[in-house]
Order: sequence, then C-alpha cells, then structure tokens
Amino acid sequence: MFNTILKIYMGESSSDSQQVPDLIPASMIGDYAYCPRQCYIRWNEGEFAECSDASGSADDSGGSAASTDGRGRAVQLSAPGLGVACRINLIEDEGEGRDVMPVLIKKGEAAGISCEVYDSDRVQLCAQGLVLRENGFLCSAGLAYFSRSRRSVAVQFDGPLIQMTEEMIAGIRAMAEERKMPPPLVDSPKCNRCSFGGICLPDEVNLLREQRGCNSGTAAAGDRPQGQAKELRMLIASRDDRVPVYVLDQGSTVHKRGDCLEIRSRDGRAGSVRIIEISQLCLYGGVEISTPAVVELMQRGIPVLHFTHGGWFEGICLGHTSKNIDLRIRQFDCAGDRERSLALARGMISGKIRNCRILLRRNDEQIPGAVLERLAEYAGQAEAAESFEGLLGVEGAAAELYFSRLGCLLRSCDERLSFRGRNRRPPRDPVNAVLSYLYGILAKECFITLLAVGFEPYLGFYHQPRYGRPALALDLMEEFRPIIADSTAVSLFNNKELAVKDFVITEEGVMISPPAKRKVVAAYERRMDTKITHPLFGYKISYRRVLEVQSRLLGRALFGEIEGYPAFCTR
Repeated sequence: MFNTILKIYMGESSSDSQQVPDLIPASMIGDYAYCPRQCYIRWNEGEFAECSDASGSADDSGGSAASTDGRGRAVQLSAPGLGVACRINLIEDEGEGRDVMPVLIKKGEAAGISCEVYDSDRVQLCAQGLVLRENGFLCSAGLAYFSRSRRSVAVQFDGPLIQMTEEMIAGIRAMAEERKMPPPLVDSPKCNRCSFGGICLPDEVNLLREQRGCNSGTAAAGDRPQGQAKELRMLIASRDDRVPVYVLDQGSTVHKRGDCLEIRSRDGRAGSVRIIEISQLCLYGGVEISTPAVVELMQRGIPVLHFTHGGWFEGICLGHTSKNIDLRIRQFDCAGDRERSLALARGMISGKIRNCRILLRRNDEQIPGAVLERLAEYAGQAEAAESFEGLLGVEGAAAELYFSRLGCLLRSCDERLSFRGRNRRPPRDPVNAVLSYLYGILAKECFITLLAVGFEPYLGFYHQPRYGRPALALDLMEEFRPIIADSTAVSLFNNKELAVKDFVITEEGVMISPPAKRKVVAAYERRMDTKITHPLFGYKISYRRVLEVQSRLLGRALFGEIEGYPAFCTR
C-alpha cells in the first residue's frame, strides 16, 4: 500500500537504515481523521477528486529546503519510530536552540466564529510535530494558517491530541492490513462538501445495505420513524462540461495547435476545439493523429478511442490508468469463480430483459399482453438460472421475442426501413445498420467508464474472455442496450432524421453514409445527456452518469459492501 508513498515522502533520516519502514504521510493521517473511507479511496485505491472546499496543506506541496529569517521552508522529514513522513512548507523558529513550530497552511477558513481548527487538521499538524520531535527538535505546538482569512490559530500538542494522532496511525495500519474499505458515513454533513461523494456513493451504499439486510456500519431502517422515506442526496462531483469529440470523415488529420486540437478534413476544411473542453477523442477508420496531440491528451488523461470505419470499437490509447489494484484483484477472483460470476450475470441479463419489456410496453400500443407476460417470465427465469448455459438460453429466447416486436415501434411506411429481426456482420437493412453502429459507441462508453473506475474491461463475468473482446464492457452494456441504443435508433427513424437516402444499400449489406453517421452520433449524445429519475435513488441523473454509478456499484458488490449487483431497470 505504501510503496509509492514511501518513495515520495522518505526523508534523509531513514537513508541509513538497512530496511526502510513503511512511512505514512501526515496528510494521510488528516484524511483518515476526516473520513476513513475517503482516506481509503484516495490512498489505497488511487482515486482523486478535487474538492471544492479542499483546503490543501503544506504536506501536499513540493519545493526545496531553505532557511531565512528563522524559518525553514519545504523541509522533508521522516520518523521511522513513529512510522510517519511529512513535507513541511514552513517551520517557525521559536527562539534559541531547537524549539520550533510547524505551520500547516490551509486554503480555506477556520471553523466557526471562534476560529476553531478541525480535528483532521489538528491531527495532521500534530503528526508533523511528532516527526519533528523524533528528529531532535523541541515542539509543543503548531500553527494552522488559513490563507483565505489570513489568520493563524495555535494548536497545542497536549496528551489527548497526541493520543488521538497515535490512534489514527494505528487505524490506518489496521485498514491497510485488512484491505477492506471502511463503511460510508451515515447522513454526515461532511459528505455534502466532499467531492469524493460520486466515487464513495455513501447514501446509495447505505440504502442498498438497508434494503438487503446488510446493516453493518450503517443505520438500520428501523432507526427512522415508521413511514419516513429515505431521501438521498445527489452527492456527485462538480458538473463536468467536457464533451466527446468524434472525427468521422475519412482521411482527416488531428494536430495539436497551442491549447487546441485542429481537425482538418481531406478537402481542406478545418476546425478546432480547446483540449480543456474534451472528455474523449473518437477516431473512425482512416483518421490520423499526430504524436504531439497524442502525448498532450495522454498527459491530461483524455482517452483516444479507435473505431473501424463501420463503427466497431477497436481499442484505446490512454496515459496512466487507475491505480486501484485491489478492485482488479477482486474482479479476477470473481471471474475465476463460476458461481459468483453467474450471480452477477443473472442480475445483468434480468435487468436487460426488464428494460426490453419496458421499452415495448411504453411504445408498442398494440403489443399483446401475452408478450409482456412472457418477457416478465423470462426476467424471472434469468434471475433463477442455475447455469451459464441456462442463462444463455433464456437471454436468447427473450431477445428473439423482443426483436420480433421491435419493428412495431417504427412508424415509417417505407418497406425499406422495416425491421424483421436482428442481423449483423454485415447488417442487411438500415435499422440493423444503425443498431450495430450504436452498439459500437455504447461499448466504447462502457469501456472507458470501467477503465476509469479501475476495472479490467477485457475480463467479464457473463461474456467469456476472448482475444480483443472487451467482455466486461459488453456485460455492463447489456442492461443499457434497449434504453439507450435501441431507443435512440427508433427515435432517429420515427423523427425522420434518417431516410433511405442516408444508407448505401448493396447485395452484400447496408452501410450508413458519412453524413448520416454524424446524425446517429448526435442523437446518441443527446440520449446520454438526457436526465432521468433514478429508479432506486430518486434523484435526477444523466444516462452518462448512470453508467459510472453502475460501474461503482459493481465494485461495491465485488468488495461485499452490498449484496449482489443491482441492475439498472428504468421505471
């Protein structure tokens, strides 16, 4: 857990040791005092989220050691006996000799009218003081300096504070040995101002644990007055206005020009987009990108995704991926356990069938009740499947029934735009061509979402591993095929955004024309940005955000925080 931390924070005092101990950063101790779960997510899983009220500290800044006017700046020290390391930006010399005070520089303001210092800051400052003591300095107090209010607050290193700090250090080591994420806080005001909320999902996890009778570390449902509903807070990171960029025209080139990407087509047309506004770059077919552009995108963590000309997802170019090795270990362990994998797969396929049923029920006015009843039965059979073979059989039967009615949702009178069942590779009608194209985009979306969360997208639980096959991405997209891809395809034809002229129809198959591809991509992005009411949690959320929430809930299921994977089933 601490190998990377050790390399960053190790001071000269430990260099003579034959065996270097694990050293905990003082800022990590402060994080643990604030919230053990946030500490685990940040330091053990390697997740990072910039907090809107994050104060920042001297521990987090670099610089070289210096000394002027009785002050030491950017001093790196370690205390092997205590097992703590720190980087102190400012040390006040209290007088003659080695009597000093560490200064913890915060970006925000002190707590309350009385300018109190939060326990998390007091513990972090105390840890710095204890490190100074082990290195031979006299240190009985420290200062917390709040830059926003330009005030300094003294913190005395008394017995209770030292005891609290030592308990925090012991708690961190116990957490590291257990390799288990601490439970989320319950109805804590800390969560309201924590940008890790979208990663932690405290209210969501607590609700699911309540519903499934797993109340360890959470409030029990019976703790609330009878009849009082649980109101969930939408604890997500600040709004991200970055957008995907698609380059569809064959022969186009992508270059870096200052802080922008310049996209130039084969006929000389050019456009540009600021790199800071890009969430992902999608390149289709024969599109070239320069090395400086690739390097810049990698450094900013922006993925470059490659597709075939026909729209099938081929691969990704990305800089550093998630450091969450614990999640991948759990994923590999589960993938090697057929019973656990089957349990997850049952939820995914049952969710897919239920969403297929809902799409038909909402849009097919003439649908026989027997069809809806049969799909409901298939969903129940999927939940109870005792083998992968049985689950595959149920999914196949449900898909056949679903696609036999999907054509009834189309309102076009043109026989060439009819749909009589699923076909592909190549698709033999325009509707199937659009469905295949949308499935490729959706697979891409699931792939990069899983990668960002920390999963290995090529190792699934339902889809079997195969060279070049993003099995887990295909698993995740199953429940979203009808409500995102199929729904988008139906809307494109019913709204007359696509017509026969938008397709190249040959004896070998049907292809989408380049202008029509842009229409399909635009409609897909509109669908992903659509806000819906979450069926479990009750807040408004976009489909794009839903994919991330489902990915993180899958991780929580693998860690045993919640019982089973709760598939997303639209209302």
